[in-house]
Amino acid sequence: QVQLVESGGGLVQPGGSLNLSCAVSGTEDGIYLWGWYRQPPGRDRTLVAYIMTSGVIQYADFVKGRFTISRDNAKNTVDLQMNDLKPEDTAVYYCAAVHGRFTWGQGIQVTVSS
Repeated sequence: QVQLVESGGGLVQPGGSLNLSCAVSGTEDGIYLWGWYRQPPGRDRTLVAYIMTSGVIQYADFVKGRFTISRDNAKNTVDLQMNDLKPEDTAVYYCAAVHGRFTWGQGIQVTVSS
């Protein structure tokens, strides 16, 4: 079974940057998609970006041009570089592995505030 652990969150000012990293361990059999999702306070969890094992990458419209998802096979991480952060990006961010079902990390808080 795959395990996911997020790191890199915290407090940042508007316009700042953060790099989230999702450390992957365990069995990766059948996984075809790695994703980042977020859940703002009082709202549903939504997709931020995903990268498929085929190399296909997709972003939510609200992060296009600001966020970049990548898979580092050497470090075995899934990373999310977030630039030009806005207060509305404040949320708990979750890493996910999709293999017929979702496996989630524990989530990490990102707060964008002056």
